[in-house]
Amino acid sequence: MIKLQVIGNLGKDCVTNTVNGKNVINFNVAHTEKFRDAQGNQKDKTIWVECAYWTERVGIAPYLRKGTQVYVEGTPEVRTYPKNDGTTGASLTLRVLSVQLLGQRTEGGDNTGGGYQSGGNYNSGGNYNSAAPAPVQAAPAGNSGESYDDLPF
Repeated sequence: MIKLQVIGNLGKDCVTNTVNGKNVINFNVAHTEKFRDAQGNQKDKTIWVECAYWTERVGIAPYLRKGTQVYVEGTPEVRTYPKNDGTTGASLTLRVLSVQLLGQRTEGGDNTGGGYQSGGNYNSGGNYNSAAPAPVQAAPAGNSGESYDDLPF
């Protein structure tokens, strides 16, 4: 099995469709890497990944909006298609197994990460997990007379 993991921003709002009685959420994710060329000039390279998330639980769809930063994981496919000039083009698609919302643009936010709010994640099992873990309570200070052998760590 080949697994692909992508972190990037959605290029447009997702589209939810029903195909043969099954729900699919389609969206695209842009991942941009910065690098220096041979002359030392700063360059950007953006790779677009088309995503298809086949799931019965479409509750994440309202959160998959343009600009939202996500982590998606799944199995990659390369699709070929005929271009207008007669040559063959190729696109990278991803059959999504899980989606995690990393952040959402806020008013005045930018793509540097500072203008995002944290989210949660969805997987093909349909579980939604909040990004914030439950608070852990510390043991009381002092001698309470209780044994610490029962601690889970």
